Amino acid sequence: MKFIVSSSELLKHLSNISGVIANNPIVPILENFLFQLDNTNLTITASDMQTVMITEAQVESADKGSIAVPAKLLMETLRSLPEQPVTVNIDEDTFGTEIITANGRYKLAGENPMDFPRPPEVNKNFSIEIDSHVLGNAIGNTIFATSTDDLRPAMTGVYVHLTPDHSTFVATDGHRLIRYRRKDVKSENTTSMILPRKALTLLKASLPSENVSVKAEFSNSNSFFSFGNIKMISRLIDERFPDYENVIPQNNPNKMKIARTSLLSTLKRISIYSNKTTHQIRLKVGGSELEISAEDLDYSNEANEKLSCEFEGEGMEIGFNAKFLVEMLNNLSTDQLTLEMSQPNRAGLIIPDDQEENEDILMLVMPVMLNSYS
Repeated sequence: MKFIVSSSELLKHLSNISGVIANNPIVPILENFLFQLDNTNLTITASDMQTVMITEAQVESADKGSIAVPAKLLMETLRSLPEQPVTVNIDEDTFGTEIITANGRYKLAGENPMDFPRPPEVNKNFSIEIDSHVLGNAIGNTIFATSTDDLRPAMTGVYVHLTPDHSTFVATDGHRLIRYRRKDVKSENTTSMILPRKALTLLKASLPSENVSVKAEFSNSNSFFSFGNIKMISRLIDERFPDYENVIPQNNPNKMKIARTSLLSTLKRISIYSNKTTHQIRLKVGGSELEISAEDLDYSNEANEKLSCEFEGEGMEIGFNAKFLVEMLNNLSTDQLTLEMSQPNRAGLIIPDDQEENEDILMLVMPVMLNSYS
């Protein structure tokens, strides 16, 4: 079988789905793309057994057939070629694959397409349409707070809870928690699931810059997303998500309103002087002044800065991990935010002041015990 396609067009399609392919896959066949040709329609599949991504490209051909092609070799070849039509010849008996350009020929050893695992069927018992920009925002605002601890699999993904009133996306690693709520994404039936971090990272990366509608369908064990010429099937995390609502402190009498960019810049500077293991910084707030300080006793390094803020409540000192605070503030776009606190040993809440009409963001960060320096 053979087909002709633009080198840059083929590379674009492969790049959209190549992130699925693991460096050391469970079975060697998964180092390949599966090409399935049906006349002018070329379907390309990449899989790691947990997540499958599929894209469709238009080519010149009158043939039908399939082949598994080494992903890394093919993509490196296409990246190094100038834009031009390329002819791909495939011997279906030996699985030999040849790429012919204006000036050269490149032979790749393909593999039997029958060895490539079939994507799981999604018995769709639930579906929803969602704007790609809304989905991208929901993923971007939560995914950075997922856990990397495989011993707590439920926390390695984003929990999604859909109701007739709103949708809630939650991520936590035990040190911080992000609750991102949308009032413009609803579902007739209440349902919830945990989507894996890798699948969501790939999904966000492949969303187009223009706003399109994404169809999301779910079975008991898989999720299925489709938009444009891309489809993604991902296994859901079959675990119980922590009862996050109980962790969010309800009574926080100490409220500090401050400019996000000023706070972020100061945190970045002061954290340079914090202990490299704990990243501990101290916030001392009272009146209309916030003092941020850090000390690394091992190297006798210390720093402090003062910022003006609006504060109501009793003056207090609280310690946080600067790394977590910086990452959380980096993910916000608000000019002003409010930090709500109750006691030095209770979680603090970061709430953006100017949120979009349909969104509700709440970020929770656990404190760290302060050393006794004053």
